[in-house]
Amino acid sequence: MFRRRRPLLRAAVVGGGAYMAGKKVAQNSADRSAQEADQDARISSLEQPGGASPAEPGPQPAAEPGTPISEQLKQLTALHEDGSLTDEEFAAAKKQLLGI
Repeated sequence: MFRRRRPLLRAAVVGGGAYMAGKKVAQNSADRSAQEADQDARISSLEQPGGASPAEPGPQPAAEPGTPISEQLKQLTALHEDGSLTDEEFAAAKKQLLGI
């Protein structure tokens, strides 16, 4: 006679896996909708007639005199890559740093 072994354990494992998969899908969906809402807000603020221009960044903090130029360039590059500096601002700061 065939006897099932540990049906409750098997059901718990399957159910737990399905729960975690559903939770991950819900989290991804929530993240995606939050990103879309943020993007929509940025686009609508830019599309407003006579709307506010992008915020002017404050003056760049002066690097310490003893900091090597390579470190300062790395900091500028990091700011540029994360979107804190526009291409023009990055080029101007680099020229100022290099003394060109």
